[in-house]
Amino acid sequence: QVQLVESGGGVVQPGGSLRLSCVGSGDTFKITAMAWYRQASGKERELVAHIDLRKRTKYGDSVKGRFTISRDNANVYLQMDSLKFEDTAVYYCNARGDYVWEVYWGQGTQVTVSS
Repeated sequence: QVQLVESGGGVVQPGGSLRLSCVGSGDTFKITAMAWYRQASGKERELVAHIDLRKRTKYGDSVKGRFTISRDNANVYLQMDSLKFEDTAVYYCNARGDYVWEVYWGQGTQVTVSS
């Protein structure tokens, strides 16, 4: 099993920045790709950013140019700049292995953008 623990959420004003961290433990040798998802109240969970073993990245359209994902082995980070009200959500860390059943989630961390 893989355990993922997020940290770094909080309340920030529009235009501000936050950095989320996710620390992986357990059978981390299984991890190939890692990602951040978010879920706003009343909405479906959506992909924010993704990074693979070669550190190739992709981003959701709404965060391109503002968010940056990075990775250090089984730890993944999300630098969020120029935050907007609509970035308010619970952010979840995700990790995947080679097999379809190897999908792991963190418990989530709340990010609130408010003036």
